[in-house]
Amino acid sequence: MNLVISSTFHKSMVKIAAKNPRLKKQITKTLKLLLVAPDHPSLRLHKLSNRQDYSISVNMSIRILVRFVDENIYLLAIGTHGQVY
Repeated sequence: MNLVISSTFHKSMVKIAAKNPRLKKQITKTLKLLLVAPDHPSLRLHKLSNRQDYSISVNMSIRILVRFVDENIYLLAIGTHGQVY
């Protein structure tokens, strides 16, 4: 599996990391776990209704929207529940 980072995800990630550097470590840990064990319970992976996208949780407030296509995982958006849905 390969991670493919969208420009939207990258911009949001930079803003989040600038506001809270500790979150950058949590996000990195979450993405590494996604690569090796996408079904790990701590990710709380679930498919979004009527969409091809999935959501994973970094923590109780930060979500990442992803899409699985062949051997790629597309990172679409990151932010709070209200920002990404």
